[in-house]
Amino acid sequence: MVKEELKLKEALIIEGGNKLKGVLEVSGAKNAALPNMAATLLTDEEVVIDNIPDLLDIETMKNLLNTIGVQINHIKDKAYSFKLNEVKSLKAPYELVSKMRASILVLGPMLAKFGYAEVSLPGGCSIGTRPVDLHLKALEKMGAEITIEHGYIKASAPKGLKGAHIFFDKITVTGTENIMMAATLAEGKTIIENAALEPEVVDLAVMLRKMGANIKGEGTHRIEIEGVKSLKGTYHSVIPDRIEAGTFAVLSALTGGNIVIKNYPSHYLEYVNEVLENIGIHIVKISENEVVVKRDDILKPVNIETREYPLFPTDLQAQFMTLLCFANGVSEITENIFENRFMHVPELNRLGADIDIKGKTAIIKPVKKFSGAHVKATDLRASAAMVIAGLVAEGETTIHSIYHLDRGYEHIDTKLKSIGAKIRREILENEDD
Repeated sequence: MVKEELKLKEALIIEGGNKLKGVLEVSGAKNAALPNMAATLLTDEEVVIDNIPDLLDIETMKNLLNTIGVQINHIKDKAYSFKLNEVKSLKAPYELVSKMRASILVLGPMLAKFGYAEVSLPGGCSIGTRPVDLHLKALEKMGAEITIEHGYIKASAPKGLKGAHIFFDKITVTGTENIMMAATLAEGKTIIENAALEPEVVDLAVMLRKMGANIKGEGTHRIEIEGVKSLKGTYHSVIPDRIEAGTFAVLSALTGGNIVIKNYPSHYLEYVNEVLENIGIHIVKISENEVVVKRDDILKPVNIETREYPLFPTDLQAQFMTLLCFANGVSEITENIFENRFMHVPELNRLGADIDIKGKTAIIKPVKKFSGAHVKATDLRASAAMVIAGLVAEGETTIHSIYHLDRGYEHIDTKLKSIGAKIRREILENEDD
């Protein structure tokens, strides 16, 4: 508890304007690792998952799985084994779920495997409402009985789940993943319509298929799963984090382009790379798994709308907003995914940005420079934007509430120090978060 309290008081102090040069390696994708880890509940056999990033959200999922009864062993570097030995609890408690919305991903596997699940209503970032009702309606269609009592989802399917035709009214990544996992052990065929297309969904399907699941159609809006009696153990390596990769590309573009990005997943970032090209930033492949970022002298303004994959990701919106502050003209970013995802705008303005908000659209006027200041990391991806801004600002920037950063960016300060950034952590005793 003391450690967590200190974490909340931690700040990142950055001395801006230093030359950055070297190699940044893209870690495994948090948003792929979390559902992959949840899927280990579906089998009694050992599952080994490699390339798992060292993040707070990963620690939360490990603790949650351990609470349920999964034994987790660190094999080497970023590889862990998961083995469901004996069920200790069918309850995912508030103190864990409240830290991370992705905890809802244990609901489908628990219900399919054990016929019962009790999961606290989720918490996590404050970027907007992300209701779980789509998950619950789909599970009810598969025969689950669900009630919500005292802040907990209580779901039971004592006779097992049945295959069903699910149509999501709205595209939902975790909803698609939850139902995919639940359907692997359901009786009969499940069809998911309006399924999410994200690479992380595809990665989960690949792993489930290695475990013996009968899945086809991942990466399209129609996924079909024929239920099987049981799943087996497997080995799986998590895909690279496309959001971290995009964040590094923005950072390199703003700091002179002397950064080599290793494990850059260009095939997951085709639309983002196109937007970068329109701004005047070019992703150049220099080896099988390395790129460098080249930029034109003058960056061009663009208009961006966040959409579901394969279009522009909401998780890169804040980073691109920071970049566009230095374009030669007025840019606009319209946020279509989350209603509260402009909380970083006042923080960027504190550093010298000139951004106005009109409804769902941020209007970004060009500025010559940023000046260091005290700012707050308002959510996970906004924290990355603050780091980029601090690195290009004149003087010292102090970023408060950086526990958000540690939820989604693996050892970010260590990585940045390795390429020349002057960055340090400090415990600020007057923090009241």
